[in-house]
Amino acid sequence: MKRLLQIEFIKLWNNRASKILIIAYFVLLTSIALIAAIKFDIGPIKFHLADQGIFNFPYIWHFNTYVTAIFKLFLAIVIVSMMANEYSNKTIKQNLIDGLSKKEFILSKFLTVISFALISTIFVFGVSLILGLIYSDFNEVSIIFSELEYLVAFFVKLVGFFSFCLFLGILVKRSAFARGFLILWAIFEQMFFGLLGWKFVSWDTARTIKGFLPLQSMSNLIEEPFSRLKAVQSIANEIGEKFTLDYHVHWYEVLIVLVWTAIFIYSSYALLKKRDL
Repeated sequence: MKRLLQIEFIKLWNNRASKILIIAYFVLLTSIALIAAIKFDIGPIKFHLADQGIFNFPYIWHFNTYVTAIFKLFLAIVIVSMMANEYSNKTIKQNLIDGLSKKEFILSKFLTVISFALISTIFVFGVSLILGLIYSDFNEVSIIFSELEYLVAFFVKLVGFFSFCLFLGILVKRSAFARGFLILWAIFEQMFFGLLGWKFVSWDTARTIKGFLPLQSMSNLIEEPFSRLKAVQSIANEIGEKFTLDYHVHWYEVLIVLVWTAIFIYSSYALLKKRDL
């Protein structure tokens, strides 16, 4: 496994575009700390975002994993391009000639996916812990390390999404087309949901069915955290609104994404096995 990972990281690091995107991704993950610097001082109105509780333990685990998951598109481009380069540079054929089996080839890609997801999760954990220790109003150990399931959900979400991108890269072979297909699939899920709710079943049933689709199931792992803020809830109460969202990470939502991950990786292998390279 170590040898397979070394091969992949050498390929990525020798590709200038991939190197820039990977560095940019981790710089953006770190830049979440800049949120703490956002201040507005307009006469008597003083607003400091860090004082609104976004870096309080354990809320910070929810907030940071939700926000940083947006940046996953940078690594998605790297993964799709990684597969496109294998075909365009014919390195996939050379690897197979050099003795790498198709199963090992897919395993090397999947190990890269897991590595990206794991490093991202550890990175977010470190940044969040530092920010929380600096800004959080609650520093008891039991509070600091509660709700860490958001990090698990973040890891599973990235693995699932990157596995989908890997499958698209193998299916389409062209980086731009694969990214276009990803956008089209996101649109399809929304249109499918709308058609179901409008013509065939109730909106609640349509929403449940939509939760089993790949991108939506990944999105369901971490619900938006903003309505959890006390300031937002206070404003909602003043205008007579009440949030009833379920913010918990559920085991069955994790399972759905893991099943999709297995489907994408197996399908990638099946496609590669069937093709004459």
